[in-house]
Amino acid sequence: MKIIVTGSSGTIGTRLVEKLLERGLEVVGIDWEPNKWQPSIDAITKRVDLRDEHALEKMDINADIVVHLAANARVYELVEHPDRARDNFLTTFNILEFARRKNIKRILFASSRECYGNIPAERYTEDMARMENCESPYTASKIAGEALVEAYTRCYGIDHIIFRFSNVYGMYDDSVRVVPNFIRLARRGDPLVVFGKDKCLDFTYIDDTIAGIIAAIDRFEAAKNDTYNIAFGEATTITHLAQRITQLLKSSSPLEMKSPRTGEVIRYVADIEKAKRVLGYDPKTSFDEGIEKSVEWYAKNIK
Repeated sequence: MKIIVTGSSGTIGTRLVEKLLERGLEVVGIDWEPNKWQPSIDAITKRVDLRDEHALEKMDINADIVVHLAANARVYELVEHPDRARDNFLTTFNILEFARRKNIKRILFASSRECYGNIPAERYTEDMARMENCESPYTASKIAGEALVEAYTRCYGIDHIIFRFSNVYGMYDDSVRVVPNFIRLARRGDPLVVFGKDKCLDFTYIDDTIAGIIAAIDRFEAAKNDTYNIAFGEATTITHLAQRITQLLKSSSPLEMKSPRTGEVIRYVADIEKAKRVLGYDPKTSFDEGIEKSVEWYAKNIK
């Protein structure tokens, strides 16, 4: 099996390609950035701007399946820079067109729990996403991406699986996402700003996310043309996250509480029963264990 992974230099992409190569699979990465973590992955990554349809047309590669991870994924940054949401839609359209032209009939699309918005629910099942609950341009780009994927299945016979990921954290991430950002700030003793005292989300350790993707590849025919929540299935407040990181690092960083930011989901806990039943998905890493692993990884790899 030959697999194309877009966004192969990102957090999820790097770990996914690493695990696929360990299985002996043939992988081609696509990213507009070099892979700074793994030279072996950078060597098989084609430097392509997915917004440029002509650059994709020039790529002389084929594959059995595309895993489309590439996206501008910081919610509040897309509130500030909504053109990046347009880029998300465009890159999804272009990769679907690439698959259509190359007769690639299987695609896995990385969507988000942001698609559920701020509706009141104890747990969110896959049928609860609604266009009218869009909180941000990022959300709109993911709902639109899901619609495109569905359309290409109906019109062109490209089967799909959609993942709604939730706060993936762990290795290979030195971005300003909340976990690496809090670790960075706590190591310096700087204040940790919590946007929403009661904000509560479902944090998913990177290896559990990768296990979900690989399970979908393995069970594609049984799972195809459907959507799956990939998360841990438990809630953690941002306040607790900040407290746990300062404890682990023995940091004197104070916590600063501010109001939630425009466009962000305030509470989310995934119902992962469908992924368990169809994919055999079984997340192993609790929040406390995952944060400990993350702090250890950053201590060894980020100076």
